[in-house]
Amino acid sequence: MSFKTFSFHPQIQAGINAVGYENPTAIQEQTIPAIMEGSDILGLAQTGTGKTAAFVLPMLERLMSGQRGKLRALIISPTRELAEQTNKAIRELARKTGLRSMSIYGGISQQLQVRGLRGGTEIVVACPGRLMDLMDQKIVSLQNIEVLVLDEADQMFDMGFLPTIKKIVRQIPENRQTLLFSATMPEEIRSLANEFLKNPITVDIEASKPLKTISHAIYPIEQLQKTKMLLALLDKKDDGQVLIFTRTKHRAKKLADQLDKAGNSVTSLQGDLSQIQRDRAMDRFRSGHARIMVATDIAARGIDVSKISKVINYDMPNTADAYTHRIGRTGRMEHTGMALSLVTSEDLPMIRTIERLLGKSLERKELVGFEQYSNELDHASPSPIKKSNNGNRYRKYPANRQQKSFSPAR
Repeated sequence: MSFKTFSFHPQIQAGINAVGYENPTAIQEQTIPAIMEGSDILGLAQTGTGKTAAFVLPMLERLMSGQRGKLRALIISPTRELAEQTNKAIRELARKTGLRSMSIYGGISQQLQVRGLRGGTEIVVACPGRLMDLMDQKIVSLQNIEVLVLDEADQMFDMGFLPTIKKIVRQIPENRQTLLFSATMPEEIRSLANEFLKNPITVDIEASKPLKTISHAIYPIEQLQKTKMLLALLDKKDDGQVLIFTRTKHRAKKLADQLDKAGNSVTSLQGDLSQIQRDRAMDRFRSGHARIMVATDIAARGIDVSKISKVINYDMPNTADAYTHRIGRTGRMEHTGMALSLVTSEDLPMIRTIERLLGKSLERKELVGFEQYSNELDHASPSPIKKSNNGNRYRKYPANRQQKSFSPAR
């Protein structure tokens, strides 16, 4: 099946061609026709399956007819990063249409956002908090909204946005089209769908299970040995980017500093960063200047980097759904990826829960030569930190350590 099958407006098809889309993914194939017919949608699919284009393309098709210069479509996103990424996708796909979009979120001055709203934008991608602020100030009106999208609804619930979302939605005309997308379906999200969607068509792309393009493995380890094990795993030759999850923002920052001192190009994303620092960290990671990002669950929501080849759980998540969200950052759009977890004895109950979700056992691995590697790290005397050509810090270790290779035992 080709995107041409949908018979989009030629200016929209030109955007599709420009970004190189040829064949729709499963979620796109099953939702686009129904959205173009005006149906409400409850879409269940993992991150990385093509959900954004699934709702953006038919939205653009609808907005090609009707009045320009007023706000007609609203997408609510849980994080600033996701809002920016969605807005970027809209601009790429709508480049030939003349339709205007913008993102709205907190952490930065609202002046530019106010100017964009008053300048006649047709599509807004917004985080709930800043949008509610602007609504309270009477700066933005939702009276002309024709299409409402609630993106990553389960994440918005996890972040405590549900009451704010309900206030926002109640100020949108009831004769709108509503599209709700979520990776999981907790009872609260189902209740939200029942409240705001009218006779929705449900499309379920195996939402409760992680993507099949991801392989899973665990490395049993003592807590105090985790960082050494992580360094050993990162020492292997790998051209892809790596996303590492920790449980707390303090540990994310500390671990990033340790990886940096060990010679890795690394950045971190955690709750204490300002918006400018968050943007800088994301730009470094997205551009590839930093091969590794260390992040917490909340800080990482909305990360969409296509070259992530490996997700490593330095700390195991608290729920199986959180595991699904974490590893969904790799294996995207039919690319393959790896999910590796450093597991202590305290994590075994969660491992069993994840295995029930997957319907199979997670492969247990050990790193051949790890004990020797660990001993070398303990006795290595690194030279002073130097500057590399691109300004990143690195620390040079003895040659015998750099030449050592470690292969996972299968």
